[in-house]
Amino acid sequence: MARLRRRAFVALFLFLLFLFGTMMGLRTLKPTDGFSDLAPGLELSPFMGGLEKHAVSQEAISRSHPLTSTRANLEHTVHYDLHIFYYMWYGNPKFDGKYLHWDHVMVPHWDPKISASYPKGKHSPPEDLGSSFYPELGPYSSRDPAVLEEHMKQLKAAAIGVLVLSWYPPGVADDNGEPADDLVPLILDAAHRYSIKVAFHIQPYKGRSDQTVHDNVKYISDRYGSHTAFYRYKTSTGRSLPLFYIYDSYLTPPDSWANLLLPSGSHSIRNTPYDAMFIALLVEEAHKHDILSAGYDGMYTYFASNGFSFGSSHQNWKAIKTFCDANNLLFIPSVGPGYIDTSIRPWNNHNTRNRVNGKYYETALQAALTVRPDIVSITSFNEWHEGTQIEKAVPKKTPTRLYLDYAPHQTDLYLELTRKWARHYSKEKEQWLM
Repeated sequence: MARLRRRAFVALFLFLLFLFGTMMGLRTLKPTDGFSDLAPGLELSPFMGGLEKHAVSQEAISRSHPLTSTRANLEHTVHYDLHIFYYMWYGNPKFDGKYLHWDHVMVPHWDPKISASYPKGKHSPPEDLGSSFYPELGPYSSRDPAVLEEHMKQLKAAAIGVLVLSWYPPGVADDNGEPADDLVPLILDAAHRYSIKVAFHIQPYKGRSDQTVHDNVKYISDRYGSHTAFYRYKTSTGRSLPLFYIYDSYLTPPDSWANLLLPSGSHSIRNTPYDAMFIALLVEEAHKHDILSAGYDGMYTYFASNGFSFGSSHQNWKAIKTFCDANNLLFIPSVGPGYIDTSIRPWNNHNTRNRVNGKYYETALQAALTVRPDIVSITSFNEWHEGTQIEKAVPKKTPTRLYLDYAPHQTDLYLELTRKWARHYSKEKEQWLM
């Protein structure tokens, strides 16, 4: 018995010695020796802003390739080859003194006989909006910092790397809004906090010409080009250039654009500090040749209504891509979750494209990936008037309106679908390169 007690004592002593040594060893470990200095789970959160641990070189974030955190965590990934059209024209009484765009007019049909059969006037927010869907954030103001922050969170959740900002020159706006160029710095700052880049979508305005667009590009580059969130496209020759989408580019004749976009043009922007990638809107088939002769670098299709135009018809994308490849042009197909603009164009029901619980969106994405594009654009994040938004929408019923929604799915359905297809796009690209 005495021998057993001695053995038990020795075993207990050795165990205590081991335990003491282990505790002393653990005390010498620093948080960086394998343990996060954040609370459990925070290092995996996709929306921690300043708490994000990964660092990315400027070269990496300027390329049209996915950005992945140093932890190889997919939740921190955004894709710079995925662009989305974004609108900053909304306003409400709290931030703007009145509603802007939510009270959109009902646009009359150009034929007075047809127009007479449809309602006229303006919408009356907050219950009656110029939209067939109701935003989760309500009729918000684009000037609300909390709204901008939430939008960037949603874009990050969708893995979108480039916000394409609908832009008018200082002091200029569309018929239903007010000038908003002063908002650009706030959007750039908010985008930067989520590793998102900002490109510019130059809208048509009274008097727009090749010369005024030259001035616009110079203004944008001088004023915003040094911001870390300013998007630059890395070309096949290794140049990093700003990229500008030109909406309704066909309104200006190709010969006029050539003065700006061809090296031999009378006021050419080529090989100057303001050189850039210029992307024209393709609507009709004949526009392909106009875009080429004008000196553009590529074309996009914008409209989310399949069949609405030659450019927006999925069945034509293969031929368009072949034309672009043969002429060293970038083809950027535009996909969307659906289309319905009858809240502002009540006579346009024939162009409505139902969402079919996300199937329409996925069909468009599949059609885009089939042609192996360098960039895919999405119409849109928040064009609520035309019902192309992927921003969160909620069910809403008023005495006079029943809004559409994403039921039976959650409010983030289209953000989740976008993230899923962003990953698929990235994997497909890897296969194309092989």
